[in-house]
Amino acid sequence: MYHVAICDDNEQQRELVRHMLTVFSLKTNIEFHITMFSSGEQLLAHYKDQRETFHLLILDVEMGGLNGIQTAQEIRKLKIMDVQIMFLTSYPEYMVQSFDVMTFQYLIKPIQEAVLEEKLIKLHQYFQAMDKKYLVIKSDYDDLMLKYEDILWIEVIKSLTVKNKLKVITRDNSYETKGILSAYATTLTEHGFMQIHRSVLINLMHVHKFTGAQVTMLDGTSLPIGRSKIKEVKDTYTKYMIMRVQ
Repeated sequence: MYHVAICDDNEQQRELVRHMLTVFSLKTNIEFHITMFSSGEQLLAHYKDQRETFHLLILDVEMGGLNGIQTAQEIRKLKIMDVQIMFLTSYPEYMVQSFDVMTFQYLIKPIQEAVLEEKLIKLHQYFQAMDKKYLVIKSDYDDLMLKYEDILWIEVIKSLTVKNKLKVITRDNSYETKGILSAYATTLTEHGFMQIHRSVLINLMHVHKFTGAQVTMLDGTSLPIGRSKIKEVKDTYTKYMIMRVQ
């Protein structure tokens, strides 16, 4: 499911775009959760209050107060870089101004349904490609996109002040975030990751060797394997290596 924000100060235009998304969803089985905003200021307040991001922002350029491009610029200043932005406008000359906010698409009003659907399909393909390569985590106030291949392991770290605190270790750095390790394991299993302990999730491509109830990663770090998981971990790693050489 994609979370989409429609931001337009014209209610009729907002409802038109929502209707087009609904029709597209029925045709393709691609689901949308749609949130409506009547101004750029309202959308910015949502981000600042809830820190909730969207997959796609559909912004009208010509709005009272903050226009669409100004709104997008403010959102990028909040270090929200992974959300894609689609501008709606009656004036093509705004296109050049939108380049510095990393626009995904640009639609000229009146919106042609076939054109919108074509761009939504491209957006869906883009996110599918990104899902195969990147993990997005929240670190402090930043959303970070980490390549799967760069992640060595994810571990639970104890904290008296933060619940469900995790550390993500990459080739070059480590990042603290919040989340449930088992939820990450569910998401990342198809990308070559495995939970080997209640507090450790590893990337199998970075395994060096197994020794008893420990796994040594390529960087030399030794990590514990849960006693009940030793056979499962080794069998899964063997299957993973077989699949890699095929």
